[in-house]
Amino acid sequence: MADVTVARFSFEGEKFEILVKPDPALEYKLGKKKDISAILVSEDIYTDSGKGTKPSTEKLLKAFKTEDQTEIAQIIMQKGDLNLTTDQRRKMIEDKKKQIVAYIAKTYVDPKTHLPHPPLRVEQAMKDGRVSVDPQKSVDEQVKDIVDKLRSIIALKSENLQLEIIIPAQYASQSYAVLKSVGSLKKEEWQNNGSLKAILEIPAAARPNVIDRLGSITKGSASVEVMQ
Repeated sequence: MADVTVARFSFEGEKFEILVKPDPALEYKLGKKKDISAILVSEDIYTDSGKGTKPSTEKLLKAFKTEDQTEIAQIIMQKGDLNLTTDQRRKMIEDKKKQIVAYIAKTYVDPKTHLPHPPLRVEQAMKDGRVSVDPQKSVDEQVKDIVDKLRSIIALKSENLQLEIIIPAQYASQSYAVLKSVGSLKKEEWQNNGSLKAILEIPAAARPNVIDRLGSITKGSASVEVMQ
C-alpha cells in the first residue's frame, strides 16, 4: 500500500518495525511534526511487519527498557531508519544535493584563480563523477567524501583569506554587523573620524559575496584589499 511504509530499528541483531504513514512520518523524522500518534498506522511493534510476527515482552524490555508501545515507536522513529517512498527519496536527494552544491561553492575555491566554482559547475562535476548523495545524512557527514571524489574532475581547495577593509564613518555601524556575520574579525580600529578599519578572515570562496554586500551598504565607498 502506498499510504503505509516501515520504520525499522535494530538492537543486538534483533529487528523491530512499526507501520507508519509516509509523509507524516517523514515530517516527524525531520522534526517538523511532534505527535507520534498522528504518524502511526497501528501501535503494534513487529519483528517482521510483512509476516506480522511480533517480539516477546522480554525482547522489548531488553531493547527499549519499556514495553510502552508509544515510547517504543518514538525510539524507533528517532534512532531507526525510515523507508522512504520513491517520490520522497527523489525529492530529499534533490534538496540535499542543492545544499551540498551551495556548501561547496561557498567553502571551496579554484586554487588557480582563488575564486569559487559556480554552483552549475559543481553540479555538473557531481553528475560527471556519478557522485551519490545520501538523503538521510547531513551535509557535514558526507561533504568531505564528495569533495574527495570531485577533485579528479575540478580543482577544489579550502582556504581562508584575510581582507583589509576600510568603511567610511556613515556606513561603519551597519557594515560592522555584516562583517561579524560573514567571517572572523581579527582586528578592528575605530578611527577618530568615525570610520572603521578592520582585518577580516573569511573562506576564500566568500570573497565575492562579502564585496557585494559591503558595496551595497556603502554604495561602493568601502575599500577591500586582500592581504598577502
